[in-house]
Amino acid sequence: TNCTHCGPRFTILRGLPYDRARTTMAPFTLCPECRAEYRNPADRRFHAQPVACPACGPRLWLEPAADPPAQDLIAQDPIAEAAARLVDGEVLAIKGLGGFHLACDATNPGAIAILRQRKRRPAKPLALMAPLAVIRDHADLTPEAEALLQDPAAPILLLAHRGTLPASLAPGQATLGWMLPYTPLHHLLLDAVRRPLVMTSGNLSGEPQVIDNDEARQKLAPFADAFLLHDRAIARRLDDGVERLTARGRMVLRRARGRTPGTLPLPPGLPDRPVAAYGGQLKAAICLTKNHRALLSHHLGDLDDALTLEEFLKADADYARLFDHRPQAIAIDLHPDFRASRHGAERAGALGIPLVRVQHHHAHMAAALGESGWAGGTAVGIILDGLGLGEDGTIWGGEILVGDYREARRVAHLRNAPLPGGDRAQMEPWRNALMRLDQAGLSDLADRLFPDQPRDLLRLAAARGLNASQSASAGRLFDAVAAILGLAPARLSYEGEAAMALETLASRHPEEPGYTFDLDPAPLFHQIAADLPDTPPDLIAARFQNGLAQVFARVARQAATDAGTRTIALSGGCFQNAGLLEATCAALDGYDLCLPGEVPANDGGLAFGQALVALARLESD
Repeated sequence: TNCTHCGPRFTILRGLPYDRARTTMAPFTLCPECRAEYRNPADRRFHAQPVACPACGPRLWLEPAADPPAQDLIAQDPIAEAAARLVDGEVLAIKGLGGFHLACDATNPGAIAILRQRKRRPAKPLALMAPLAVIRDHADLTPEAEALLQDPAAPILLLAHRGTLPASLAPGQATLGWMLPYTPLHHLLLDAVRRPLVMTSGNLSGEPQVIDNDEARQKLAPFADAFLLHDRAIARRLDDGVERLTARGRMVLRRARGRTPGTLPLPPGLPDRPVAAYGGQLKAAICLTKNHRALLSHHLGDLDDALTLEEFLKADADYARLFDHRPQAIAIDLHPDFRASRHGAERAGALGIPLVRVQHHHAHMAAALGESGWAGGTAVGIILDGLGLGEDGTIWGGEILVGDYREARRVAHLRNAPLPGGDRAQMEPWRNALMRLDQAGLSDLADRLFPDQPRDLLRLAAARGLNASQSASAGRLFDAVAAILGLAPARLSYEGEAAMALETLASRHPEEPGYTFDLDPAPLFHQIAADLPDTPPDLIAARFQNGLAQVFARVARQAATDAGTRTIALSGGCFQNAGLLEATCAALDGYDLCLPGEVPANDGGLAFGQALVALARLESD
């Protein structure tokens, strides 16, 4: 059930120091044989805190999704019965290391359809688990990818697929997310089923992953036909980490199991003071600095959900207690209505310590600089993402910044366009396309492309400034182009769906010359309009993506010349797109590039950047 090298540790730990009495293994009294091994200095299990056996426990069982389950229906051989049910096309809720998974046969289109229908997840890619030999049959594996799959962190790794599995696993995507089995239970189950399994998060949409047996019976019963359970409690929920390999190295997309609570060194020149930083509203994470290190927490989710906010607050208290952290300052996002910002402001007030407000894109830039160990001076930042409140009250997201850890100024940005409907524009890409086409004088094209949408109503609202904030978002520009190419439904089923579809098409032509335009994208849309009748969408997607990389690289080079620097940082969620990242880096050849790697380029890395900005300001003050 465990290994003293591999784990579990963080998910069973209740307090420090790490010994059995302070873990969720405490209820399982050691049998005489295990106790003898535990006390014998010559035994490999000497002082192995989570040592266990069938006599000691924990216990594994499988029960049907009845309420309550009839005792005589509980399987006598849970692994064999679970495997048989999976092969028969059932969906199982499986208690793992840091939470529950919903599992089904990844080779069975019917089982995948049932899981998607029950979970109301029509298109979002599903994570897969299989032994390495099986992954080799379905994915393009390099030696670097094999090594990363076998890393002790056992992340979900995005890999190009060969089309050998049902397309419904990741509709419209060129990659699938694979992970190796990382617990003995996973190994036994996969050995029994002899096929890859879908292993997706066991939760209600938007809520944290379920970790408790009774909670699973209540919340996951509508999804699962049976539960594979054990009686060891999970001390803290921990999602599977998600990573990818780019031409520039490893990139963490979701920092979670296996990477936390690992720490990062603070860059040279910053003071060693305890600071707490609280990130943003989405992909929330907490960062604590202490002893010249930064501890960036595991992924905590989107704080729009009340239960996720509750989990965020618990994690804040948990990390502070575990690591004896007493902040001397607190850093938050500039947006006053972010729940993380409110919490940070309240805590700073209660403790009577300084509150440092950090502009969203400055935090992204600082995170990329800090991870690279940048020692200071002046740097340029190319920050491309979905949104972040700017210092002028508009929505930023296509930015060229110049500055350092302490301060950054905006020197250039994408031309603003309205975001009609506010948050709805993030999930309905046609709204962004309508505004950009109108702005380019292509209203007739917008009318032809979106005949069934309330175009005139949105145009009126935008003209009057009603619920239509001005935005320079690169993420929304991706959405607009995806909508024009017909890659996006009227309403997205998950965040980033349109941009990911565009990335997939563009990846077929990495060397395609880009469209020629500047930070006003109106000429871009005229070129797209000219190409639409007789040019394949994948070529248009590549020309847009590569052209965008050229635009920002060109402006950044000039900004670097003006500032007298050779250092350029790239960050923001758009740079999770490997093609955009590589095209931008290639156009910046010869510069000292600071790129996201261990720290997510998305908002999961914001807290790290905020903490560095706070430290720099405390030092200068």
